Amino acid sequence: MSPPLILLLTLLILPAAHAQRRPLLTTGYYRRSCPRFEQIVQDTTTNKQISSPTTAAAALRLFFHDCFVLGCDASVLISSTRFSKAERDAEINLSLPGDGFDVVVRAKTALELTCPGVVSCADILAVATRNLVVMMGGPFYTVRLGRKDSLTSRASDVEGNIPRPAMSMDQMVRIFQTKGFSVQEMVALSGAHTIGFSHCKEFSSILYNYSRTSQSDPAYYSEFAKSLRSACADYRRNPTLSVFNDVITPNKFDNMYYSNVQKGLGLLSSDHALSMDWRTRRYVDLYSRNQTAFFEAFARAMEKLSAYGVKTGRRGEVRRRCDAFNN
Repeated sequence: MSPPLILLLTLLILPAAHAQRRPLLTTGYYRRSCPRFEQIVQDTTTNKQISSPTTAAAALRLFFHDCFVLGCDASVLISSTRFSKAERDAEINLSLPGDGFDVVVRAKTALELTCPGVVSCADILAVATRNLVVMMGGPFYTVRLGRKDSLTSRASDVEGNIPRPAMSMDQMVRIFQTKGFSVQEMVALSGAHTIGFSHCKEFSSILYNYSRTSQSDPAYYSEFAKSLRSACADYRRNPTLSVFNDVITPNKFDNMYYSNVQKGLGLLSSDHALSMDWRTRRYVDLYSRNQTAFFEAFARAMEKLSAYGVKTGRRGEVRRRCDAFNN
C-alpha cells in the first residue's frame, strides 16, 4: 500500500475514532442556544421550593424514578392516553408528589418563552434536582447537558427497575448492579432519604401485626414504632398519611439518615437492612460519622446517575411540553 493511501485512510479513520470518544453530554451545551438556561432553572426552583417546601424531595424522587427506568430521559413525565399507559401511572409511581412534576413544568414554560424548542425536559429535571439538593444543604455536583427526551413511556417497563421498600438486600443490590452501580454507590444514593417522606402504607407490613411475638419489626426502636403506629393508625382509610423519612432533621440534607437507621429510627425495611447487611453496614457506619464522606460519595453517584441511559441525537427529541410527545 502506497504512503499517500495509508495517510488518506488514517485521516478518514481518526476523525471517526475521535467522534466516538467525544462525550455525550457537556457542561456548556446551551451556552449559545439558550444562555439563560441555568438562571431560569435556578429562579424557578428557588421560587417553587420557597412556596412549596416539599419540592426538593419530590424532584429528587421523581429523578430517581425517571433514571432507573431505561435512563434519564423524562419518560416518567409523560401522561397516559387512552391508547397507552405511561410510566407515571405504574403502581409504584402513583405516589410521586405533584411538586416534582410542577417544578419541571414551570421551568419548561419559562424556557419556551425565552428559547423555544431548545431545552429538553430531561435536562430540566436533572438540573432542577441538583439545585434543590443544594438548597436543602446538600452537595453541589456537576450536571452535564444535552439529553434528549424519550420517544416512549410504558408502565410495563417500570416493574423490576425501581427498588421497593420490602425488597431483600439481594434484590436491591441486583437492581443497582444491573445499572452499573456498586454497593457503596447504592448506600450513598439511599441517603436521599434524608429529606422527604414515605406513605404509611409503604411500611405498614412491618409496623402492624409483624409476628406472633412482636407487633412491629424488632429493628425499630420500640418507642419509635409506638409513635409510628399512632401516626399511621388511620392509613387504611387515608392512604395519603405519611411520615418524614428523617424524623430528626427532616428539612435538611445531611447525614442524619444513617445515624437514624443505626438507632432503629428508619422507616422502611430497606432502611433497616442497610444497617444490618454485611455488604452495606460499613458504608452506613462511615457516612453516619463523616458527612463529608457522604456528600462526596453522593455527589459522585448523582453525577453518574444523571448520565445513565441518556438519549442523544435521533434517539430522542426536545418536547414542546413535558407531558406529551411531539407527534
